[in-house]
Amino acid sequence: MNRRRYLFTYDITDDKRRDRVFKTLRDSGDHAQYSVFFCELNKRELADLQGRLDESINSRQDQIMILDLGEAHNPLEGGLRCLGKAYQPPTRVLVV
Repeated sequence: MNRRRYLFTYDITDDKRRDRVFKTLRDSGDHAQYSVFFCELNKRELADLQGRLDESINSRQDQIMILDLGEAHNPLEGGLRCLGKAYQPPTRVLVV
């Protein structure tokens, strides 16, 4: 399946819910800023993640925004502009 890159950002009012959302996204992507994650997902993974996140929030008080950034094989640096400090993606290490 084609993988796409998504930007997730959230505004969660409750500490417990915010921690749950943070941990869910941390397990699925790269933590870029306080409430911003980049995730590379296929359609099934995206639907699963959205379902888990939806269960973690209060839909009247909280907000999670998801922006489709396109196909994952395209380099993020090609469309990402930073003012100030440059974005440094985490180094991934393969453990066998």
